[in-house]
Amino acid sequence: MKAIVPSEKGKPFRLVKYFTFTSLVVIFLGTIVLAVMNVRWARSLQLSKSEEYALVLVENLNHQVFLQFIIPAALKFGKIQLRDKEQFEHLDRVVRSTLHSFKVEQVNIYDMNNIVSYSFDKGIIGLVNAGGTGYSNALEGRTTSTLAQRGSLFELSLGFPKESKLVTFAPLRAEKPLSRISGPVLGVVEIVQDLTEDDKAIFRFQILVISTCTAIMGVLFMVLLMVVKRGENIIERRVQERLRLKEELSRAQHLSSLGEMVASISHEIRNPLGIIRSSAGLLKKKAAGSPDGHTIPDIIIEESSRLNNIVTDFLNFARPRWPRFKSCRLQEILDKNVTYLSTQLESEGYAVNIEAPERLPNIFADADMLYQAFLNLLINSMQAMPSGGDIQIHMEQADGRLRVLIRDHGEGIAENIITKIWDPFFTTKEKGTGLGLGIVQKTIEAHSGEIHIENHAHGGAQTTVELPINLRG
Repeated sequence: MKAIVPSEKGKPFRLVKYFTFTSLVVIFLGTIVLAVMNVRWARSLQLSKSEEYALVLVENLNHQVFLQFIIPAALKFGKIQLRDKEQFEHLDRVVRSTLHSFKVEQVNIYDMNNIVSYSFDKGIIGLVNAGGTGYSNALEGRTTSTLAQRGSLFELSLGFPKESKLVTFAPLRAEKPLSRISGPVLGVVEIVQDLTEDDKAIFRFQILVISTCTAIMGVLFMVLLMVVKRGENIIERRVQERLRLKEELSRAQHLSSLGEMVASISHEIRNPLGIIRSSAGLLKKKAAGSPDGHTIPDIIIEESSRLNNIVTDFLNFARPRWPRFKSCRLQEILDKNVTYLSTQLESEGYAVNIEAPERLPNIFADADMLYQAFLNLLINSMQAMPSGGDIQIHMEQADGRLRVLIRDHGEGIAENIITKIWDPFFTTKEKGTGLGLGIVQKTIEAHSGEIHIENHAHGGAQTTVELPINLRG
């Protein structure tokens, strides 16, 4: 037969555990990917809004430059010449007053020959062919925006560049009365917006999202770990309990087979044993006239009686009878035990003290079986004190049960054998079958009760028997 080991019985749960942990990892990675995608979406949305913002700025700047600079300068000077200090300063005031409340880092205005005619940076004024593709598209009437980022490959891949700027080229047009800006192209406007702080804010948001997800997943992992540990402990206990029950079942089957064999043998022994005993009795009567003739018959009768008791124990253990329940008083049963043992108690120096409340309820039980069970327990207590002593019996009612405590003042039970006292055929006595306590245990369990034996804190052993009050057969 293959042994049941915890590792085999725990495989289904281990599969569930691995599946759960894997699911948690997948959910965590999916959350991180989703967070990154959300951040990418936020960056795309931010770029789109910045481009729209740049178009609004260009349109507003075009309007103000045309109305407040081009027209007045053309009327006053006849033509536009930004090399003229007065015209340049006038344009500078118009541009800066228009954009003073907006986040614009740089403004460049190109003439039709791709020459920088105006700039916030006076050092590049007069620079030729600096517009590039954006300038060419603007001359053709198209507005374009380009995102320029600077940083290491690691910084750029993670989305936090050192510097991020949006460069927008748009045509500078003449305005027609009562219409949108749709006149001829007079030049090109370049607006540079610094988006570095916006990118940093988005990156901080990304870190916050990932950190929050990590913290939540960490908490979930710890909770799951605790649940898994508890589940593993429960399964381990169940496996151990299953192993214990299997061992008990195997042992019970073995004892059952042994009991059947013992019962059969005991039954066969009992018949000739009765003949031997009766024959010894007749022999004793015939030898009554001889002063020495009665010794051998007495020995035969005594030993055959002892052997008959042993056989009776075997039969009682192997084939226990079922209780015949009827109402009875437990105290009367104990009093009957003490009365039966009174002669031996008095001659060998024992004293039995029974403590019980005045009114204890009757129980439904087999009085004869309980009588024999408590008689065995009292005899055990007496045997634990060979020189005599006190035996205390305390009775009480609690939780619908009657509890009987029998305590002796002997040496107690050795720790190395206290777990073996219920084993069949185990005994520390020179004479005995080791079945007494086993029969008592079966009797109490047949009444749906419980029995425990332990060493008392102040010396001696204490037996506790609990029987239900309302049990009916």
